[in-house]
Formats: sequence, C-alpha cells, structure tokens
Amino acid sequence: MGTATAEPKGSLLEKLNLLWAHRLITSSIGRKFVMGVTGLLLCGFLVGHLAGNLLLFSGQHEFDKYAAWIHNNELTPLAEAGLLVLFLAHIYLAFVTTLENREARKIAYARKESKIPERSLAFPPSNWMFLSGSIVLLFVLLHLADLRMGVRPDIAYPQWNEEAPPMYVMTVRVLSNPVSRVIYILGTVFLGFHLSHGFSSAFQSLGLSHPKYTPLIKAIGILFAVVIGAGFAALPVLVPELAPREKVVAPAEPHP
Repeated sequence: MGTATAEPKGSLLEKLNLLWAHRLITSSIGRKFVMGVTGLLLCGFLVGHLAGNLLLFSGQHEFDKYAAWIHNNELTPLAEAGLLVLFLAHIYLAFVTTLENREARKIAYARKESKIPERSLAFPPSNWMFLSGSIVLLFVLLHLADLRMGVRPDIAYPQWNEEAPPMYVMTVRVLSNPVSRVIYILGTVFLGFHLSHGFSSAFQSLGLSHPKYTPLIKAIGILFAVVIGAGFAALPVLVPELAPREKVVAPAEPHP
C-alpha cells in the first residue's frame, strides 16, 4: 500500500487554490490526461502552422504579408508563451510517463507488449513513441535555430526588417540548404510517425476510447499523420524548386 502525500495546511498551493492542479500532475492518470490534452492542442497548432506555411506556394507577397501580420500582432507573444508551455508540459510528462512505465515493468517491453504467446515485439509503440518524439524535439530546435534565431553559418540570411520581415526569402534559403532539406524531410517523416500513434493515444488518455469508435479514431489519426507529415515534407521538397532562383543564391547579408 502506498502512502498518500498531502500538501501542508496553509501552503502556497492551497492559498492559490491550486491543489487540484498539483494532484492532477502528481497522479499517473492525471499526467496521462494532461499529456493527452497538450498533445491534441499541439495537433491544432500543427494544422494552423502548416496552413500558414503552405502560403509559400502562393508567392513572396502573400507569405510575407502573413508573416508580417504574425510578427506585428500584439497577441503573438502571448500565443508563443502558451505554445512554449504546451511543448514543455508535453515533453516533461512524456519523460515522466516513460520512466514510470519502465519502473513499473520488471521485464522488458518487448515481451510485455506482445499478447501473442512465445512472440515479442522488437520495437513496441511505447518505445518508438519516445524515440520519434525525441527526434521531433531535435528537429524543432533546429527549426528555431534556422528561422527564429538565424544562427546557421552556412545559410545566407537576408537583411532583417522589423516592419516587413523578409520571411519568404529567409525560408526559401533555409529550405534550399542541402543539409536542411535532408533534415527537414526526415524530421517531418518522424513527425508523421509520432502522430500516427499519438493522435489516437491522446483520446485514450482522455478516457474517450470505445470499441465502437476507437477504430475510427485510429483511422482518422493515421490520415491526420499522413496529411500533416506529407504537407510539411512538401515544403523542403518543392519550395526551393518553385521559388525564383535569385531568392536562393543571393549573397549573405547581416542578420541581427
């Protein structure tokens, strides 16, 4: 029997009426619930992010107009802060849940996951979800280094303009970089791989699984993963080929 831990009376959490949040993230079921919620919210972000990036195919004017609207919107810092919280919460809960699962199982996942006698799964979902998620995290960090911080020495970043950010030129040059093209394509493949299981798993974590609807949710999850993965993969594959050549080979310019 485990001993329940309680917050001391008069604690800061109690004064702020946040004991419910503390209990939520300290229980196994609560953590899975929060991870499911953050996962679905991040899926929503991916839909919006992909929709915006597809404007690259509409040309420089449309994409830069969209980028300027995002850059100059007063709500953008708040949205970015919320997105950061979602990412950090999802990553933290993924690590904690993975460690808990490994501690709870005294035998290897490969034998625990399989329900087929005398057989085992060489690479079960609980393992490749963590691996694919870790690769996606590294991909996101590279993406931020490329387009948010502009620190890649092998990319010719354009002169920055606060009023009209040259995001089209910057994005084209990043996607045209041979190293970036390969990494972005692989990153989006792993993203789709992660979503193929994560989408339906989020519904299960929220307690929304049902024999009648679960197969449909899994099918929608696979379709969602294919659309998102293929949509993002199309950017490094097609954008450098469709963009005007001068946007790709222009000389390097100082970047703040």
